[in-house]
Amino acid sequence: MKRIQLGPFNRVEGDLEVSLDVEAGQVAAARVNSPLFRGFEQVLVGRLAEDALAIVPRICGICSVAQSAAAAAALADLAGVTPPPNGVLARQLIQATENLADHLTHFYLFFMPDFARSAYAGRPWHGKVAARFAATKGTAGGPMLQARARFFNLTGFLAGRWPHTLALQPGGSTKALTTAERIRVLALLREFRAFVEGTLLGDRLESFAALDSWEQLQAWAAGRAGDFPLFLRVAGDLGLERLGRATDVFLSYGAYGLFPAGLWQPELGVAPLDAARITEDTRHAWLADGQPLPPAAGETVVSADKAGAYTWCKAPRYGGRVVESGALARQIVAGQPLAGDLVARHGGSVTARVVARMSELARVLPEMENWARAIVPGDPFCLPAPLPESGHGIGLVEAARGSLGHWVSIKRGRIERYQIIAPTTWNFSPRDRDDIPGPLEQALVGLPAGDGAPPTVQHVVRSFDPCMVCTVH
Repeated sequence: MKRIQLGPFNRVEGDLEVSLDVEAGQVAAARVNSPLFRGFEQVLVGRLAEDALAIVPRICGICSVAQSAAAAAALADLAGVTPPPNGVLARQLIQATENLADHLTHFYLFFMPDFARSAYAGRPWHGKVAARFAATKGTAGGPMLQARARFFNLTGFLAGRWPHTLALQPGGSTKALTTAERIRVLALLREFRAFVEGTLLGDRLESFAALDSWEQLQAWAAGRAGDFPLFLRVAGDLGLERLGRATDVFLSYGAYGLFPAGLWQPELGVAPLDAARITEDTRHAWLADGQPLPPAAGETVVSADKAGAYTWCKAPRYGGRVVESGALARQIVAGQPLAGDLVARHGGSVTARVVARMSELARVLPEMENWARAIVPGDPFCLPAPLPESGHGIGLVEAARGSLGHWVSIKRGRIERYQIIAPTTWNFSPRDRDDIPGPLEQALVGLPAGDGAPPTVQHVVRSFDPCMVCTVH
């Protein structure tokens, strides 16, 4: 058996390394290392509770809105306030804008360029894929970035700016929308719909969202123009629907009032979410060891020389189970038929995760149009939310990459403890004290690796869409 070190990975937000034990040309075991420590949880301790709204968006420049939303939700829980209807709609629009833009960025810039590698030069699709997606040279990147930039103009009307908006507050959104601005928002949504339908899918959103089985998806993609149908041809040729299976236990905190919260397990189906069952294990992290703790009681104490540690990432568990989070988890928990059929056939896979992101684009974008129409200009967008001197709050939201939670405790008006579990903390978790690997570590076992092996490991890693700066917050 030999050990291979992969990394640092390119086209990843933050630093990522993967250690593979390879035997007979296949991965026998994997360990995922998040090598950069950042310490945002310690930075927050002792500050005014409201300071979290300005600090936590700086955790990440890609999903700063998600961090803002989680902090605002935690403080809203602390204050016992519910935003008015306009505030809820604005928050949903702001979060969905960032999440859908993330899906687009991941597909075009982070994921698809790997298929343009010379290792695939003999495949019948390689020439077309390389022309579209080769890094810095492909024809797909420029138009996508223009469409993405136009789409992000929504955040100017809805949140004042992106990234690092301060519009999301415990009481709602401080950026009220006028009638004229609502018209502009709807126009931008129509423009983005045109790109997704014309370039990405090659079909109407509603038609794609109605697909409910693997057979229907294959028939839909056959002979269809569009970048996603091209991926499906590549995936079918490489058998990606059978690669990258992890736990097949899926967690979602619920999103937009559209996707419910819950835990999905094979044979058992969906169970209601119980946040009290979430714990974090530090056995293999460069953090002080101890029994697994719920985040509300968690600590982040550096132990850089700890024996047996190999990452700065904690190991979150739900009722002691290793769980996967992300767009696929949201679709599975919501009972989306296509996602359910893909998982029933081959489990969570590279193909299933990418299809779930496309399904989310197709399902959420029409809802965004409905939310924009439902806003009533002139009605309140935000309510006062005075915070108590002491108390506890929890904010659970869905970022593009999965379930994001903030746990805050304040005492005498100051933050006493602030703990965060990001989506990639779940998916790129290390082993726990029972030596059970995290989702990605499980998903890599059995893949070809070593000299002459195709870049399959890269596809599986990127199918989770890692954001390492959030992981090591």
